[in-house]
Order: sequence, then C-alpha cells, then structure tokens
Amino acid sequence: MPEAKAIRIDKFLWSVRIFKTRSIATEACKKGRVIINNIQVKPSRTICAGEIIVVKKPPVSFTFRVIEPVENRVGAKLAGNYVEDLTPEEEKHKLELKNAGFAGYREKGTGRPTKKERRDLDSFFDGFDDFQGC
Repeated sequence: MPEAKAIRIDKFLWSVRIFKTRSIATEACKKGRVIINNIQVKPSRTICAGEIIVVKKPPVSFTFRVIEPVENRVGAKLAGNYVEDLTPEEEKHKLELKNAGFAGYREKGTGRPTKKERRDLDSFFDGFDDFQGC
C-alpha cells in the first residue's frame, strides 16, 4: 500500500496557488489566518487528504478540501485536481463587492467636470462676479 504524503501547510497553499509566494503563506499561518479542522495552525503543520482548510483573506474566508497533497507548484488549471473549493456563495459575493470598488467606474455628474461642463459652468457664473450680496 502506498505511503500517504504529508506536506507542510505553507508549502501546500503555495503549491495549489492559494498564495502567490510561500513566504506569504507562511506569514498567513503565523498570523492565524489558516485554520485546519477548526484549529489555527503553524506553517510546519502537515496535511493529509480529506482535511478542510479555511484561509482568511479579509474580507473573505475561503474554504478548501484537500483532495491530494502536492509538493511541487502546479499550474492554475491543474490546481483543481488537488484542492476542492468549498467557499460559500456569500463569501464569494463579498469578494465581488470588494473588486467592484476598483473598477474605475463613476456616476455621470460626479467627480471632476469635463471640459464642456466646465465651460458651461464658467459661462453661467460670469454674471455673478460683480454681485456683492446684501
């Protein structure tokens, strides 16, 4: 019977592309943002197949199930073969709301006026320069 692999959690999170670098994964573990089976873990904690991992990346908490531990970094398309995403839809919606704020969209009429709007404002306020009030 083949021996079950035991891989460090920080290395696994980096391998399946949950974190961009292994040092970021290590820091997340040290800060208590990685939870396995409802217990905060250290970076050296080993994982096995079937364990549930919760990764907190504020404002979202991602939930994953380990399908098979992998030691080397895999491509983004292959990451789904090793980890199953169990994140609830409410959490994914929080991520969409966070990302929507950086889209660069603004309502018409807010922010800096266009050149035409500025010229219209200048012509409207031309007669008010000499007005002193009561």
